Amino acid sequence: MVNMLKSCRLCPRNCGVNRLEGAIGFCKSGRNVKVARVSLHQWEEPCISGTNGSGTVFFSNCNLQCSFCQNHQISTEGVGKEISIERLSEIFLEQQQKGAHNINLVTPTHYVPQIIEALKISKSKGLTLPIIYNTNSYENIETIKSLKGYIDVYLPDLKYFNDKYSCKYSNSTNYFYHATRAIEEMFSQVGKLKINSKGLIEKGVIIRHLMLPGLLFDSKKIIDYIYNTFGNSVYISIMNQYTPISQLNKHPELNRPLNPKHYDSLIDYCISLGIKNAFIQEDETCSESFIPNFDLTGV
Repeated sequence: MVNMLKSCRLCPRNCGVNRLEGAIGFCKSGRNVKVARVSLHQWEEPCISGTNGSGTVFFSNCNLQCSFCQNHQISTEGVGKEISIERLSEIFLEQQQKGAHNINLVTPTHYVPQIIEALKISKSKGLTLPIIYNTNSYENIETIKSLKGYIDVYLPDLKYFNDKYSCKYSNSTNYFYHATRAIEEMFSQVGKLKINSKGLIEKGVIIRHLMLPGLLFDSKKIIDYIYNTFGNSVYISIMNQYTPISQLNKHPELNRPLNPKHYDSLIDYCISLGIKNAFIQEDETCSESFIPNFDLTGV
């Protein structure tokens, strides 16, 4: 699997660099996995966090690097610690021992080959928890296909419909095209939602959409795509937690909170379409207090 890093084309940037020999591409990731935090996370969707928490592994670096990213410390600044595949497999098992409901791989795209190898090791040593792939969705479909059989729950973002926004805010071309192809492959692998008697997800897809200031129309187009493609066979998680950060000088239009009326309007739009499986957020989620402390806990 790690041979995929010899000419890295894990994501649509298709850098083609040999990461096994020290070269790095757009995501700034090399041969080794880099992790910034491991914890029992309580702030995911209820069917993921449950009572004990989701066993999150926050990977450092990112193949998208959105200008408004709340986790910019790890996505663009590279805060974290390099670890071996063996250590990553141990982390998975440690989270299971601590009572995590699942293993939550946060921003994993650029480490897929190493993650697969680590999962093989940990599963051979007794890992039984559902594995969640928590991604920005800027994925090559071949990378998602390589994950078949290893992932139980896909948790993809669907950030933009109009390519002008993905180019402007995430320096990524054809985001909607690549993301939707990837999400459709995810659904083909894990199928419809499966929630157990404790209210925890065991299989399925939850598509997240973070509303951005001023992009209500774009958000509605995303909802249209999700409902027209999947109906109520997936969950939609509509997020209002957008938090302006200090790095937004180049995009002053994003340097403000989300208009709550726009969020309410999008919820009403979902209801009008007949969407039943959706998570929505309460007020006061726009706060830096919800941003994890990337202090190498658990690494």
